[in-house]
Amino acid sequence: EVQLVESGGVLVQAGGSLRLSCAASGFTFDNYAIGWFRQAPGKEREGVSCISSSDGSTYYLDSVKGRFTISSDNAKNTVYLQMNSLKPEDTAVYYCNSNTNWGQGTQVTVSS
Repeated sequence: EVQLVESGGVLVQAGGSLRLSCAASGFTFDNYAIGWFRQAPGKEREGVSCISSSDGSTYYLDSVKGRFTISSDNAKNTVYLQMNSLKPEDTAVYYCNSNTNWGQGTQVTVSS
């Protein structure tokens, strides 16, 4: 069974940092791209960042470039999202995705 389990979401003040983790199981981690999406209340889900586990290539949403960094540890089947200089507009539920599989999400709240 494919599982993606996110963790690390908390309440943080603006300007602070968080690291989200996505632990994957049930599939060969290094054959797929892993992505982070987020959904704020009343808004559509949007892609934040993704990484190819095979070659390490990355993508970032324009609004998070220079602040967020995605990385993967293939040995641990885990993808991380380091989020720095957080802003209130980063508040959302953050989801991990691979192919058609989604995690349950982790809430990130940034207070002003």
